[in-house]
Amino acid sequence: MAALKWDHLVHYVNDLDQPVQLFADHGLLAFRGGSHTAWGTYNALSYFGLTYLEFLGIENLELAQATKDNVVVRDAVAVLPEHEVLSRVVLRTDDIEAVEADLKAAGLSLSPIIDGRRLDNKGRLIEWRMMTIDGDFQGLVYPFIIQWNQRDEARLDSLNTAGINQPHPAGQVEMVSAVFRVTDPGAAAKHWSGLFGLPVTASEDGSFSLKAGGQTFDFLEGEENQFSQVIFKADSSALQGKTILIGEGEYVFK
Repeated sequence: MAALKWDHLVHYVNDLDQPVQLFADHGLLAFRGGSHTAWGTYNALSYFGLTYLEFLGIENLELAQATKDNVVVRDAVAVLPEHEVLSRVVLRTDDIEAVEADLKAAGLSLSPIIDGRRLDNKGRLIEWRMMTIDGDFQGLVYPFIIQWNQRDEARLDSLNTAGINQPHPAGQVEMVSAVFRVTDPGAAAKHWSGLFGLPVTASEDGSFSLKAGGQTFDFLEGEENQFSQVIFKADSSALQGKTILIGEGEYVFK
C-alpha cells in the first residue's frame, strides 16, 4: 500500500457562511473556497498546515442530484438539509493508481479515478485526482482518496504563498485527531488498518487508534457508527476546553 496521510475532512452544511462566521468568532480563519461546477457543490475551507476542514454545501441541487460517480456528492444530497454531519475523512497519496489496485484486491467497490477541479475565490484553478469508495463497514462510511498535482512540500509552499494557509488569530492550533463512534471499535479500526496500511494501537479503555501521518483516527464505542468529533491542540487559553458545535459535528479544543 502506498503511504497515506490525513489530507482533510468533509462536513456537510446548508449555509457556508455560518461556520465561517462561527470560526471567526473564535479567532479561527475560514473562508469561501469555491465551486465544484461539475458536481453542483461549493465549499468553505479552514487550513491547519496541509490538513484542512472542508465545509461542503449544495449550490446547484439539480446538478448534484445528477452526479452518479461521486459518493461524497450523493451523500450530501441524501443527508442535507436535515443533517449537517461530519461526512468522512480524506486520505492523501502520491500514487492513487497503486491505492486503487490494493483496494480493488481487497474487494472494495471504487469509483473511477476522477479528475477534480474548481476555481478558488480568486479565480485560480485548483486541480486534483480523487477516488471514492462505496459502501461502509458496520455502518461507518469509508474515507475517500485524493492525489494533488503537487508534492507535499511544494503544495505547502504554494498554500503559504497564496495566503490560504496562514496563522490563525487565536494562535497556534493543530488538528490532531478524528473521532469515530462505532459499535465495535476494535473491528472497525483493524478493518481500516488492513485496508489503508495505518498502524493500529489499543487502549485500556477499549478504544483503538490508527496512526495517519502525524495524526490519529480514534475509534470509540458508540451506537452512531459515524464520524463525530475533530480534536485540536491549541495554545490559546481562550480556546482550550471549548467545543464548537456545527450541525451534528463537534470541534473540540484541548
